Amino acid sequence: MKILDTERLTLRTITPDDAVFYYDLVNDPTWLEFIGDKGIRSIEGARDAILEGPCAMQERLGHSLYVMERKSDGVALGLCGLIKRDGLDHVDIGYAIRPAWFGMGYTYEAAAAVVAYARDTLRMRCLLGLTDPGNINSIRLLEKLGLAFVELRNLPPHDRPTNIYRIDFPN
Repeated sequence: MKILDTERLTLRTITPDDAVFYYDLVNDPTWLEFIGDKGIRSIEGARDAILEGPCAMQERLGHSLYVMERKSDGVALGLCGLIKRDGLDHVDIGYAIRPAWFGMGYTYEAAAAVVAYARDTLRMRCLLGLTDPGNINSIRLLEKLGLAFVELRNLPPHDRPTNIYRIDFPN
């Protein structure tokens, strides 16, 4: 299901048919370094993770991570969307893109649309952003989106230090 359109991208719900793409993304060295190992070791495992994660969240909450597809050719570039994590009071914006498309503005384009969607359509009062303290590109992106650093906290499941950012939306 299509959720958002930007100038160059369509953001749509992820489905089990995206398992190969998802498997490749979550096992990319950049994902492993900055987000962590999800323990997905097969395409079937990726299908299960999609169903139990983003698909279940979309059904339960009406939002989740979305596939970023380039309009010009339909290529899945990465993920961007809204995540409600256990242990956090508010929803956060999540994103990841394959290294082949780093530096082309796709993640910012998708993330800016997701922030507007959270504010204007879903009427959220605030939005969090989480990132590894060493992920300079992600820190810059969150700041460009208007999120401000709040705290450094160890978060499950890996209990690794995580920078938490926040933006409050006017009522």
